[in-house]
Amino acid sequence: MIALTDQPFDPGALLTAFCKNRSETGAVATFTGLARAEQGATTTLELEAYPGFTEAEIGRIADGARERFKLDDFSITHRVGKIVPGEAIVFVATAAGHRRAAFEACDFLMDYLKSRAPFWKKETGPDGQARWIEPKAQDHADIARWEEPTP
Repeated sequence: MIALTDQPFDPGALLTAFCKNRSETGAVATFTGLARAEQGATTTLELEAYPGFTEAEIGRIADGARERFKLDDFSITHRVGKIVPGEAIVFVATAAGHRRAAFEACDFLMDYLKSRAPFWKKETGPDGQARWIEPKAQDHADIARWEEPTP
């Protein structure tokens, strides 16, 4: 499942629902990303997406992760719109037969969402000044490791 929402969500409730009736799944791994205040430099984070296109693009990558890591299932919930520090931005859950696949798939999906998913991110500070956010060098390095050939 892939969902974009402009409303706050409860990661615990999403995890509970995702785990329900999984009698054959051996592992579920999750990641929850929170908006940071950046030591007071950010009062709001705003994410923009193209409805339909963004979900389809995330779905394409997630389906690839399902095959690559032999996932039983995945769930991605991502905020759009205005988000205040401390609120959840993203929730990713992966279900697999074994823990390594679940962990790696969750990590892979987060690296993709952080650096390549079609979102446009803007921070606004206490002075009202807005600045667009671009992926950092570490974000590019994180995703590049998935593009290296597997031994």
